[in-house]
Amino acid sequence: MRFALLVFLGLLVAPAAPRAQAVDKERAYQACMRLAEEAPDEAFEEALAWQTRNGGWAAEHCAAVALIGLGQHGEAAIRLEALASRVERKEIRLATEILAQAGQAWQLAGEMVRAVASQSAALELDPRNIELLIDRGISLAAARNYWEAIDDLNRAADLDPARAEILILRASAYKMVDAVDLARADIGRAMALEPRNLEGLLERGILRRLDGDDAGAREDWLEVVTLAPDSAAAKAARANLEKLDVKVE
Repeated sequence: MRFALLVFLGLLVAPAAPRAQAVDKERAYQACMRLAEEAPDEAFEEALAWQTRNGGWAAEHCAAVALIGLGQHGEAAIRLEALASRVERKEIRLATEILAQAGQAWQLAGEMVRAVASQSAALELDPRNIELLIDRGISLAAARNYWEAIDDLNRAADLDPARAEILILRASAYKMVDAVDLARADIGRAMALEPRNLEGLLERGILRRLDGDDAGAREDWLEVVTLAPDSAAAKAARANLEKLDVKVE
């Protein structure tokens, strides 16, 4: 009788409100992050309003991601780094993800040194994260630190030897340090894995052009344009085709 009464009074039942609030916050977070991709201006305003209603780190995260969509990459990166430093002790996985986003934001801002710093901080938390190794490799290559980029891509390839993207990126880095034989080997393996990979076709065309195989280069670049005419790879392929067609007098 006492047990039933205590249950009725809620004294032996976990309070419903905190759980309901947690579920509502998670739903609001997911909705805000979706909106940040689809309509970043609206998401930013909603995130700011949510912060005034005690939205906490979730509202801050959404606002920062929305800023990326709005093209304010540097400001977004600064906010993401600050947020990661606050959540790190509570949730390492979340901090890693936020730092990775900060690194990508710095990349978009053209600040490769700062991108590497964010990505290095994330890798300290998760040293075997393949995506982070790839991202830092891209940042290092963009900063012309090609051998360091190759080191990161080597580590990524050790973790996932059959991932064509890693091999293509490493081939590009090898090309920049005149290790053309290694670049050819990587691009050959990558194209065996993914024969229609746009970046792979683009890079193989460049290597063929360097070898004097203009016909092979043209074939690869035309295939890129045919497969995805509106892609960034197709834009680069067209630029290369124009250079190939320039007659030197």
